[in-house]
This record gives sequence, C-alpha cells and structure tokens, in this order.
Amino acid sequence: MAEKTLKDVRFAKAADVMTRDVAFIDGAATAAEAIRIMRERKISCLVVNRRTPDDAWGIVTRKDVVNKIVDPGRDPDEVKVFEIMTKPLVMLSPGLALKYCARLMHNTGIRRAVVFDGKDIVGILSNSDIFNAIKV
Repeated sequence: MAEKTLKDVRFAKAADVMTRDVAFIDGAATAAEAIRIMRERKISCLVVNRRTPDDAWGIVTRKDVVNKIVDPGRDPDEVKVFEIMTKPLVMLSPGLALKYCARLMHNTGIRRAVVFDGKDIVGILSNSDIFNAIKV
C-alpha cells in the first residue's frame, strides 16, 4: 500500500497494510526451533497451530522468548512453545478500519493481532504496519 496521510490511514482497512506471509509452528515444537524460524525468516512472531478445529490459535513472540526463556535462564531446547505462548489470540477482521485496530491493540496492550476472515488466518497486523503506512 502506498503511504497515506494520517487521516487516510485511520480509515484504511487491516487488509490494506497487514503482513500476508504468516509463519506457523506447532505447540509441541521447542522454543529453540521457534527461535531458529524467527531468525531465518527475520520475523518477530509465530502463530501456534490449533490442536483441533475447536481449539484456539496461540502466538509466540520475541518478547515471550526474552521474558520466559532468557530472563529466568531456561534452556530453549527443553521448553515447548505451548509453555511460553499467549493463547487465545486477539483477532481482527480484514475489513476493520485501522483506527479501530489501533484502538483495540492499544486497549489490550498488544503489538500485533492476527487477521482472520472467518475461515482462515490471512495475515498479521502489527503496530509497525500501521505506523509505516503514515505519510509525513
């Protein structure tokens, strides 16, 4: 999406600026594997797959790794992703205006939210995506 003025960005949709290439990992994988994937792909989070269709997705972020692995001094090869992930996710509709996405993210204290079209995860919207869409 081309950069827009702040007024235009507030009314743009999540689908206009979201990251479409979403990386997934199983909850049974190790934190070390999650770290490797995030480094290789140069990304800050992974969506954790559901165990069953009735289960909720989770998310593991660099912040989770720092706060739940590095700080307490745990071995990433011995910690499973499901032990450090956040679940359930905050999800957004692709058609939700960015001003409401920003408000929801601010009110829930999150930096990124999964974009869900009712069937599948179609992207991730981060506060950086919103920020980078503003033309100054």
